[in-house]
Amino acid sequence: MSPKKPLKKPARKKLAAKKLLSFARKRDALPGEFERAGLAADFIFSRTNLRPRIALVLGSGLGAFADEFAGATKISYAEIPYFPQSTAIGHAGRLVVGRVGVVPVAGMQGRVHLYEGYSAKEVVFPIRVFARMGVKAVILTNAAGGIRRELSQGRLVVISDHINLQGVNPLTGPNDERFGLRFHDMTAAYDRRFREMAVGEGNRLGMGMYEGVYAAVPGPSYETPAEIRYLRTIGADLVGMSTVPEVIAARHSGIRVLGISCVTNAAAGILDQPLNHVEVLETAERVKGQFIRLLKAVLPQIADAIA
Repeated sequence: MSPKKPLKKPARKKLAAKKLLSFARKRDALPGEFERAGLAADFIFSRTNLRPRIALVLGSGLGAFADEFAGATKISYAEIPYFPQSTAIGHAGRLVVGRVGVVPVAGMQGRVHLYEGYSAKEVVFPIRVFARMGVKAVILTNAAGGIRRELSQGRLVVISDHINLQGVNPLTGPNDERFGLRFHDMTAAYDRRFREMAVGEGNRLGMGMYEGVYAAVPGPSYETPAEIRYLRTIGADLVGMSTVPEVIAARHSGIRVLGISCVTNAAAGILDQPLNHVEVLETAERVKGQFIRLLKAVLPQIADAIA
């Protein structure tokens, strides 16, 4: 067989244009974020009769709470269309839909992070799915380093505000107004009423609750002592590698937010010792009883507030 003759320049341009047009048509045929989130929500609803209006994102080592749900349906993230899969240690990668008392809830046992290589839009896709499911309130939890000295290891802290130092925003790019307005207010990103509920219930349970400002950094390396001094100077009380993109997306979709950090270690330079993830998981395991009691106390109040 004789070799094919190379295409002349006009023919090469025509072929390239044809391929580009074909790619554009395929791209335009792909469902957008709103549609993808709807397909994922439909899949979840096909597996359960519950229609939760409250969702929880359970961070490193805190996923045990979802094991307490009554009548639970457990769905691996890998089964849900377009859902990102968690690769971080301490994140089971499973959605659990069930009841806490009489309150139907959806709980994520683990999340995905920017440091896993996901884009900001992929990180917040579960929040978009919750929006399409009709969720009105989300409780976001995380493991965090304590910058303020009063926020000692094992303490639960209600997030009052945040500082985004991750260098990205999940709303970058074209805005789909079916989710929310292009420019939305973040003045009260963390719902004041929810915060009062959590602090009040935590104090009633003898936990000595604090509120604090959470600084989000990209990770996965821990911060240096110099970076912690900088974070303290700009007003941060806690530091972690998650949560903020999800808060932004939740508020964009009109979902009310409660944020709770478990201080699993003192931030770099606070104590004269190295940081490691094993300590994070061990501390989360140690305080999970307190954490579960707090959430069980707060959930009925949130349910009444969004009714």
